[in-house]
Amino acid sequence: MRMGFVLFKYFPFGGLQRDLLRIALACRDRGHEVRVYCLSWQGEVPEGIQVETLQLQRLTNHARYQAFYRALQALLERDDIEGVVGFNKLPGLDLYYAADPCFREKWLREKNWLTRLGARNRVFLAYEAAVFAPASRTRILMISPQQLQVYSRLYRTPRERVHLLPPGISRDRMAPPDAAAQRAEFRGEFGLGDRDLLLLSVGSGFRTKGLDRSLKAMAVLPEDLLQRTRLFVIGQDNPAPFLKLARRLGLEDRFRIFPGRDDVPRFLLGADLLLHPAYYENTGTVLLEALVSGLPVLTTASCGYAFHVERAQAGRVVRSPFDQGQLARDLAAMLTSRDREQWSRNGIEYGRREDLYRMPELAAEIIVDTVRRLAL
Repeated sequence: MRMGFVLFKYFPFGGLQRDLLRIALACRDRGHEVRVYCLSWQGEVPEGIQVETLQLQRLTNHARYQAFYRALQALLERDDIEGVVGFNKLPGLDLYYAADPCFREKWLREKNWLTRLGARNRVFLAYEAAVFAPASRTRILMISPQQLQVYSRLYRTPRERVHLLPPGISRDRMAPPDAAAQRAEFRGEFGLGDRDLLLLSVGSGFRTKGLDRSLKAMAVLPEDLLQRTRLFVIGQDNPAPFLKLARRLGLEDRFRIFPGRDDVPRFLLGADLLLHPAYYENTGTVLLEALVSGLPVLTTASCGYAFHVERAQAGRVVRSPFDQGQLARDLAAMLTSRDREQWSRNGIEYGRREDLYRMPELAAEIIVDTVRRLAL
């Protein structure tokens, strides 16, 4: 069958983008033709996947997305696409992969009425309703139990249209047999001694991931602890505001940002704590990647997958409403705790017994079955 996958922007190190590619490859491996339609594509295109970029320029993003949607219709007809899978919210999708949080919930929290009534909000609300409203026929691939409750409450989305998927982290994040040797090699490469402590943050969108919160919590560590602590950040975003904040806090020599990388598993093995105090996140896949690698986690309850950290007993979760002081206290306590080795073992064991890996394959099965039914 011929399937159209639709995404506004693809870049190699975004979580949504990685999910799209893994699901597309799973569909390809089942013998189906996958064509991705997008506004931009960065990076290599895997064999067997076709990509069509629409070079559209508008003054605002929402106007560009509207133009993309209009142009897309002719391309889908031209290519005789039998099923359309959206990774951003658009009208007319056969399936939608729900990686983004509910826009209407955020809109309802907005206190500025001028902002609430703006054209951008009207477009995004309309596109979201086209997917989740009861009258829609779009089937939804949901990855966050927390967001399922939100959408059901705000849109009354019929439950029979929603498929709740398990997580889908890559098994290469699991601690390998030679984890200790890889850790030692990594720490030697970056000049980390036995007493040095490495905090790790992974994810594009530094503001959303709470990088400002991480820097502020690090800055108030006791002096003897701070002198042994460094923070590495991996992700694709504008680093300037956070480098400026680090300088203001006196952390510039203890803080380093790496652009998106393919060797994240090495960093998970080499670090001492994943620090992920996100403002809001639909899931937080990196939390699971850290757990199964044996890296303890400090995160916030606003992450959809934070419950896995508590269930695994592999770290701590800062409750909502967020308290910066609590984050700082938890950070200091975790870095000096004798429980870190136990948290590490707990995470590894959790990764062995829980279903954390099947999402791409299961999503592909649902997509293939849905498109086949549409063709009948």
